[in-house]
Amino acid sequence: MKKLLIGLATSTAIISPAFADLLDLEKDELTFGFIKLTDMAPLAVAYEQGYFLDEGLFVTLEAQANWKVLLDGVIDGQLDGAHMLAGQPLAATIGFGTEAHIITPFSMDLNGNGITVSNEVWEGMLPHIPKMDDGRPQHPISASALAPVVKEFNDAGKAFNMGMVFPVSTHNYELRYWLAAGGLHPGFYSPENISGQIGADVLLSVTPPPQMPATLEAGTINGYCVGEPWNQQAVFKGIGVPVITDYQLWKNNPEKVFGITAEFAEQYPNTTLAVTKALIRAAIWLDENDNENRPAAVEILSRPEYVGADYEVIANSMTGFFEFEKGDKRDIPDFNVFFRYNATYPFYSDAVWYLTQMRRWGQISEPKSDTWYDEVAREVYKPEIYLEAARMLVDAGLANEADFPWDSDGYKAPTPAGDIIDGIPYDGRAPNAYLESLPIGLKADQVVIGSEVKG
Repeated sequence: MKKLLIGLATSTAIISPAFADLLDLEKDELTFGFIKLTDMAPLAVAYEQGYFLDEGLFVTLEAQANWKVLLDGVIDGQLDGAHMLAGQPLAATIGFGTEAHIITPFSMDLNGNGITVSNEVWEGMLPHIPKMDDGRPQHPISASALAPVVKEFNDAGKAFNMGMVFPVSTHNYELRYWLAAGGLHPGFYSPENISGQIGADVLLSVTPPPQMPATLEAGTINGYCVGEPWNQQAVFKGIGVPVITDYQLWKNNPEKVFGITAEFAEQYPNTTLAVTKALIRAAIWLDENDNENRPAAVEILSRPEYVGADYEVIANSMTGFFEFEKGDKRDIPDFNVFFRYNATYPFYSDAVWYLTQMRRWGQISEPKSDTWYDEVAREVYKPEIYLEAARMLVDAGLANEADFPWDSDGYKAPTPAGDIIDGIPYDGRAPNAYLESLPIGLKADQVVIGSEVKG
């Protein structure tokens, strides 16, 4: 596992104004973990652009084998923080899986995922997908086009299997959302059965992101939901077809976060602020001037110590395009968003959405009040740290005052129906009403007992 060490002796970074006004750091040597995905970019950029060093931080970045290893590393202190699935700090804090109080002062990005199916499945879907005037498939593509293929598999006595990266991943919830919006049941969890396959039409299981294409090619899974570059890799290898991006599923949906333990933030408050400042600067760099720095970012990410995929594969999505079939390249300028639309602000409403999906599918087995959702969101998401770091950057002339939601109460305006594939709006202030509005999934006092939903 290659390590990257940044230090004064070896750095050629230009000292910025931030370096002249350092915080009194409690800890200046840090190790952060990441998974080989393009949305780890803020960490790589903060390192390569010298933003960590500007804050007096000497940082090592370490790729991790999978999300569980990464989470365990943060909990046991081998890692000081990490690029995390947004569901991981929430699940850990409420005790679903490994229990620990993890917080986030920084959201890493919006969008960035896709759902890909095998060539065989795609051929079965095509007759059920409307066409545009030029003969290409009309997007977004509903999972209702997948339903006849799933039925064929089941009628033949074969299970229809799809991969996602972790039980509390955005990818699990996005794949479930897409399937349910098309009338396919992705299955429930229960305290006794954590497979997530109770009553499922489509069986979902965990596959680490870099292994998705090979697992699809081997026929072990029939499709998957993953972040980039592993959807575009399937196109380049000719083994699968992405059918929808999460931007098309839910416009500007929240994605990864930067996670640390609550104990770390309490013990090292100035260090936490310094890290947050560096990450905000990296996000600004990634999106500034209409993404003019994205080609440079792609070059960084293509290196083996970061993502390690070919430049062309990473560039397909990072530079504002997405290729669905070979030659069917479409403009999706906001496929990867790192700073626009307050992408880096840790909104409580984003946390609440993840919690509603945990409840919807039975990972949260008992009903919870609206107040409970708000309280958990506030335990984990820390906009006050974020805004303090942002204020320091503005005062130092390194960020613009207008780019931050200073007066936010932590909740976004409700997501309108037109921005979500099933036409159901989302309001983080009313989680139980939102759950009631979703046709498939647990509601009110319902619980999963054995293989049945009761209540």
